[in-house]
This record gives sequence, structure tokens and C-alpha cells, in this order.
Amino acid sequence: MTITEKLLARASGKSKLSPDDVVFAKVDKVMMHDVSGPGVIKVFDELEKKGIKLEHIWDPDKVWITEDHFVPAADRISAENIITLSKWSKKYGIRKHFKYGLGQYGICHTLSHEEAMVLPGEVYVGGDSHTNTTGAIGAFAAGLGHTDIAYVLMTGQTWFKVPETLMFRLNGKKPDYVMAKDIILTIIGDIGTDGANYKTMQFSGDVIEHLEMEERLTLTNMTTEAGAKNGIIEPDAITDLYMRERTNAEYTHTVGDVDAEYSEIFSYEIDKIEPVVAKPFSPANISAVRELQEIEIDKAYIGSCTGAKLEDLRLSAKVLKGKKVKIRTEILPAAQSIYIKALKEGLIDIFTKAGAVVGPPTCGACCGAHMGVLGKNEICISTTNRNFPGRMGHVESKTYLASPLVVAASAITGKITDPRDI
Repeated sequence: MTITEKLLARASGKSKLSPDDVVFAKVDKVMMHDVSGPGVIKVFDELEKKGIKLEHIWDPDKVWITEDHFVPAADRISAENIITLSKWSKKYGIRKHFKYGLGQYGICHTLSHEEAMVLPGEVYVGGDSHTNTTGAIGAFAAGLGHTDIAYVLMTGQTWFKVPETLMFRLNGKKPDYVMAKDIILTIIGDIGTDGANYKTMQFSGDVIEHLEMEERLTLTNMTTEAGAKNGIIEPDAITDLYMRERTNAEYTHTVGDVDAEYSEIFSYEIDKIEPVVAKPFSPANISAVRELQEIEIDKAYIGSCTGAKLEDLRLSAKVLKGKKVKIRTEILPAAQSIYIKALKEGLIDIFTKAGAVVGPPTCGACCGAHMGVLGKNEICISTTNRNFPGRMGHVESKTYLASPLVVAASAITGKITDPRDI
């Protein structure tokens, strides 16, 4: 069995599973945020109207909540959503509630690993499509809708159809100017945004063996953009080093069998990959950066669960140090803990001296909510994960997706720029 099949087999009490089997699996952790949470609460309100009242949830200690999409509150509705969510979490005894303005908080897909909310080997579901991110630590991580999350909160389990697994073997030596964002955009460009529809995207190979955790997280995060049910990487020494810096909790490694069957195997020589961007209006619409270097841009955005981890900020700072940005540049660390580390390392000073605006952790502009949305005809280069029409603001704006290195280089020139040319 593959690692995904093994994790679902353990959770469902089965000795063996195959693709397309349907199982009821026990869930280890569940997450809601300030957008999905109120939606789940509405499901319970509707159930109560039908005589089904939620007296208690299955296990408050396995549930965690974060405020991330509309913080700081963008309007009255978003402020009231946070109030509603806070009252609900208090009512049902949920102690792991990361509140904006009260110490550590941040984007849900960052806190899942930054705060070790999820451990290797666990089955984790969240009320957000990019829950796939956390598969980088060797967990089964998948996003669910409001009704499914409500069912998990009531019963501690849910059903899954066991997905086929696509194996992506990444070999060779990764050049310094290539980041995981370039790799995953290249893959999505090859297989398309539906190329992994309800499948597992698993990553292995020489590159993975040496790839630090924060770059692994970028790979699994964007499996969502290929339609994948989950993305996953088998745990190893790099996983342990990362987790032990954050938790003393016990966990075990789960890895696939040596004779595990994959529905398809893709191989990439990473030293042949170059910096790329995804052009509007699809993550699969990729092009080499050097083919687009005459395109002028209005804004550079370094943020989101995909592109504002600590290493993302470190690499951006290397490019920006001692230089000045030519366009509006916004940098939003993905969690308060990352903001503090960046501050101590002098990264924030580099950003502000370069002329960039550094903001609080929030999903904000990534989902076109607030904190820097795009206006009509504006062009942005961004470390985020989606560039559909209207994703970051006006439906007639344009977003180019790229790595933090490419975005930082472009901020300096005011045009889409390959970091090798800075």
C-alpha cells in the first residue's frame, strides 16, 4: 500500500485498502477558520430547527480554530463572524483558538505545522481547500465542506473514497534560483488543473531527500490547484527535525510499501527547471520568467500560506537587501511567530528600508478579501496560489503567480524579472 492507503487503512480499522474503496475513517484533528467556521455553525443551526441539537462535540481537544481570512476585521460582517466563532468555541470547550490580536495567530495552513497542531501519521481535515498543505509532514490532510466538517465534529469520523496515487519523483540537484514554487507550477503546467482530480499527489526523489520542510509545504499546498484530494511526502529525518523544534508529542512514521502501486509515475530532472510564472488566469498557464520580462506590473505581493513562510521571507530579503522597490510591494508573514522571527533576524528592517509595506498575518489580499486587493486593470505578481479572474480583487485585474525570489526581483525592476538577472 501507499502511505495514503496505509493512513486511511489505520483510521478505518482495515488491514488493506485499494483505490476506489470507500471507508469510514476516524479523524485525528479538525480545523475551522473565520470563514468556514460560521458556515459550519449555520449547518448546526439548521439541524437544530429539525430537532437535532448539538449538546457537545466529539472531542474539543482535537479541534482547533484560527482567525485568518478577514483579520483585521474588514467590515462589520467579518467582525461579527469572529464574535460568533469565539462564542461557539467557548460554548463547546475548544481551547485551541488562535485569536487575532492575542499573541500567536496566523494562516490556518501555516499554524497546522508551525504550532504542531497536526502530527505525522494523522488523518486531518479542515474547512478549507488548501488543507492539503499539511501532507508535507507525512499526514493525510484534506479539505472538506461545511456539512462534512459538521459531521466530523459530531462523530469524529467521515467517509473517504481511497484515492489513486500519482507519484512525482524529483531528481537531480536543485539550483539555488529554483524554488518549490517553480517545481509545482511546472508540474501543474504539465498535468493541468484537473490532472490529479480526486487523486493523491505524492513526492519523492533526490530533491525531496534534501528539501527543507518549508519548501515541501509549498509542493503539497498547491496540489489543490491540480484538483488533488491530498498531497503527501513520506516523513523522514527532515520531518523529525522540524517537528521536534515545535513539539514533544509522540508520533510514528508511516511510509508506503516498497512494492506499492501507483496509477502513474512522473519523473523530473530539477536542474533542468528554470524560474517560471503562471500567467492569468490559471495556475497551469505557465511560462518561463525570461519570456515575460517586458511585462510591467503595478504590485508585488509576498504573502499567504504558500509564499510567506520564514524561508520565503529570508530569500526575499536577500534579493531586496540594499535595494529599492519600484512598485507597490506588500509583505505579510504567514503567522505571528514567523513575523517575530523575521523581526529578530533583521528581515523586516530590510523590507521597510527597501520601501515595502509589512503587514500583519492574514489571508487578506490572496483571496481578494481586503488588505490590498487589486483594482481594475491592475497587474500583480504574487507568491499566492490562485490567479483566477477576480481572485485578488477586481475581475479585470491580473495576477501572475511566482516564487518569492521572482516576486522580490520583480519588485525591484517594476517588471516581471528572473532573479538570476538581479
